[in-house]
Amino acid sequence: MPKKNTTSRKSKSKARKNVLERINPNAAGIDIGANFHLVAIPEDRAEQNIKKFGPFTSDLHRLADWLSEHRIDTVVMESTGVYWIPVFQILEQRGFEVKLVNAAHVKNLPGRKSDVSDGQWLQQLHTFGLLEGSFRPKEQVCVLRTFLRLRDTLVKDCSSHILRMQKALTEMNIQIHRVLSDITGYTGMAIIRAILAGERNGLKLAQMKHPFVKASTEQIVKALEGDYRPEHLFALQTAIELYDAYQLKIIECENKIEQQLKQFEAKLDFGQV
Repeated sequence: MPKKNTTSRKSKSKARKNVLERINPNAAGIDIGANFHLVAIPEDRAEQNIKKFGPFTSDLHRLADWLSEHRIDTVVMESTGVYWIPVFQILEQRGFEVKLVNAAHVKNLPGRKSDVSDGQWLQQLHTFGLLEGSFRPKEQVCVLRTFLRLRDTLVKDCSSHILRMQKALTEMNIQIHRVLSDITGYTGMAIIRAILAGERNGLKLAQMKHPFVKASTEQIVKALEGDYRPEHLFALQTAIELYDAYQLKIIECENKIEQQLKQFEAKLDFGQV
């Protein structure tokens, strides 16, 4: 009878043991929610190793205190909506290593028992080093990204008020969009503001055009012949006021972006980036 390959069996057993080695023994897992967060720590750290915390800032600091009290130094959470951001930031500020993971990746990992909560499952996977963290840029990059995304949102919202301006003009049969390429350009805004100030003389309005405008004075006068109804003028006034407000906020946001970029330039000069 041939001898059994005991060496091979021992190697496989050792390999399995290495796979299950506790890479992060001081790990916690957080199930992020809109109204509360469920936090799981190793079972040997506390009689109640799963605890619920609220979403308020004071709650998140209590969460950090509880983790410190039970000797946790690394935390994992899923990137759920935007609810993870304050948790991530506060824990990182408090000195924890924080790992953000993709929910789809966690879901596809085998071996989960039906009675294990999301937080427990994250904690177990992180303990054995089975989770790959998502890329999280440095703090200054995050700040810059926030301002860039906000500017993009402001520009999109502002464009909706341009459409409302156009709608109000069309309802009065004022056809300046047919003779001007952009109603929010120099000529368009000058004419619209003058209309809202009470001017109805087409020739006076047309003479406000910029020298580079291709349309003739006669064409602009014809386009301005309309039915100036009070309800549509009010809609136009509202749209242009909101447009102006958004333009101011876009400028403020661009100033913030410029400030952040200057900080990057300063760090580059000192070789810190």
